[in-house]
Amino acid sequence: MLDKFATWVKETTNTLKTEVVKFKNKDFLAATVASCALVAAADGNISSEEKQKMIGFMKHSDVLSVFDTSEVIALFEKYSGNFSFDPVIGKGECLQVISRLKKRPDEARLVIRVCCAIGAADGNFDDDEKAVVREICAELGQNPADFQL
Repeated sequence: MLDKFATWVKETTNTLKTEVVKFKNKDFLAATVASCALVAAADGNISSEEKQKMIGFMKHSDVLSVFDTSEVIALFEKYSGNFSFDPVIGKGECLQVISRLKKRPDEARLVIRVCCAIGAADGNFDDDEKAVVREICAELGQNPADFQL
């Protein structure tokens, strides 16, 4: 009986921990996905390599692996769909979501590193993509030189 109770407590604790992490990082998830959409759209084409790189990062990240892949894909489709509607609206929406991390520099820096990886995912981190990442740096109060931009 005591073993069952101890197991239940452990499982409940793990579940709560996961839920707390999930709730606490919703802004980070949204900012990361919005950043990825912004970088992917920089050259006018969102490639499958860029999408795969983003999903791969989300699955392997200690911080973001708690998020369901379908949630990540849905957010990415939402933000990238805004670009299809109107590129200016898409960019503005993404920057607004990204700006939520301005006062969280550790998370902001991680988002920028993810953006650099997404930009390079197709083998060519071009000037348009770098310019977008510099805009993200400015939005987050980060120095682009810290990321070799």
